Amino acid sequence: MGNLTLIAEPGKQEITITREFNASRELVFRVLTDPALTPKWWGPRSLTTIIDKMDVHAGGMWRFVQRDQQGNEFAFHGVYHAVIAPERVINTFEFEGMPGHVILETMTLEAQADGKTLLTASSVFQSVADRDGMLSSGMAEGSRESYERLDELLKLL
Repeated sequence: MGNLTLIAEPGKQEITITREFNASRELVFRVLTDPALTPKWWGPRSLTTIIDKMDVHAGGMWRFVQRDQQGNEFAFHGVYHAVIAPERVINTFEFEGMPGHVILETMTLEAQADGKTLLTASSVFQSVADRDGMLSSGMAEGSRESYERLDELLKLL
């Protein structure tokens, strides 16, 4: 449906991604926060996502493990700081392969007049170097693929 826009201004510690979905804000929020649905869209198609924990409320924790075809595992975790249905989720994000590099993420959903939803995801890094490292790791491509998968799932619901 919508094209992903990624903004990473030079010298800043933030990345902002926007994408429009052809679904209601309530449905998008439900799919984004449902542990049964998250593995169907989170991450690249080439990896399997396992939800170890996903306690979606302020103070709740999450942990996802991705597995490649060779059996290698990559884990990510964080804490939910705010969950305001159906408009906002604020959480931390940390790749367990690089501990100590914590990102603060804010995801907002805005209902559009045409029944669509505009998702804005803002990630604030501890340093510009961390931000640039995430960009060079393929974040744009991974986000694009995840949101394409989310879009496909929304059409089925």
